[in-house]
Amino acid sequence: MATSLLRLPLRLSTKNGAIMSRNTILKTPNLTKTTQIRTGVSTPSGAILPKPDKTPFGLIRMTIVVLPFLYLGTLISKNFAALLEEHDIFVPEDDDDDD
Repeated sequence: MATSLLRLPLRLSTKNGAIMSRNTILKTPNLTKTTQIRTGVSTPSGAILPKPDKTPFGLIRMTIVVLPFLYLGTLISKNFAALLEEHDIFVPEDDDDDD
């Protein structure tokens, strides 16, 4: 809401400039050209589009793709952490505060 109030003087000044100079090519900022149109629901003429096709087994397909790459990522990170510890690049200190 605050940003729309701050943009109001800019919009008014570009509208007034467009009225005063009709024969010149105006370069207006993108703020005045933006309009929110939901083209995914309706056509430009206003007709409602049909429902999109539903992908069968969507959750199963997603699981089949995600799980192998998640497992591959854990293997890579585990091996890289072992490599860092082997070369003493990053070794966590063992702080025993049981005294």
